[in-house]
Amino acid sequence: MSENPYESPEAIGNVATVKSPWKKRVVAYIAVAAILLILVALLLPTTRRGREPAYRTQCKNNLKQISLALHNYHDAYGALPPAYTVDSNGRPLHSWRTLILPYLEQKALYNLIDLSKPWNDPANVEAFKTVSDVYRCPSADLPPGFTTYLAVAGADCCFSPTTSRRFDEITDGLSETLMVVEVAAENAVPWMAPQDADQQIVLSFTNGGKLAHTGGTQVALADGSVRFVSQDTDLITLRALTTIAGGEDVGEF
Repeated sequence: MSENPYESPEAIGNVATVKSPWKKRVVAYIAVAAILLILVALLLPTTRRGREPAYRTQCKNNLKQISLALHNYHDAYGALPPAYTVDSNGRPLHSWRTLILPYLEQKALYNLIDLSKPWNDPANVEAFKTVSDVYRCPSADLPPGFTTYLAVAGADCCFSPTTSRRFDEITDGLSETLMVVEVAAENAVPWMAPQDADQQIVLSFTNGGKLAHTGGTQVALADGSVRFVSQDTDLITLRALTTIAGGEDVGEF
């Protein structure tokens, strides 16, 4: 029998009998590929959960570096930076995250920024794109240039909106006052923006809000320590931690 499929009807018939197994193999390959895709989709959350402890550790280290930078800034200037700077008309310009860059070994980045112009002015675009890794939690899926590390800012909070706060003003105790907190990705802000956390955001940690990590979130206290605050922390304790001179007894948390 000739192997030329065009030589005789018999040969053509043989070619037809080969098509059926080939189709079956294609269907089998597609089925296997579909199963593999399903398995990958199922394993991805597990892989991420497996990395979460490492992400949380890196996040804690980020907050420790930020806390140390804030304390070094306080040593240099006698007070913390304001939550944000303003121009002569009271227009917000730059965040405290920008002001502490020299104390995060980011002096070159700091020198790129025109502090006389708003953070989102075209003159500061390149600096905004050069966000430091210390402002980014590896667990957070964020747009480029965004951060989940926010100061606790307000009239009776660790950070004053437009003026510097001295540590000796925190009469509740540095170890019982929130300085910087990590928020969920939905509350992230541009790292240079004069935007931070108020008491409502902090209370959302145990009030049904989304959390930065499984079971809670990381916070930096005014004494420089970093703690993991559980989602089970009561609202009274959280509220007390946001104030600098409320006279509350925070206790264990």
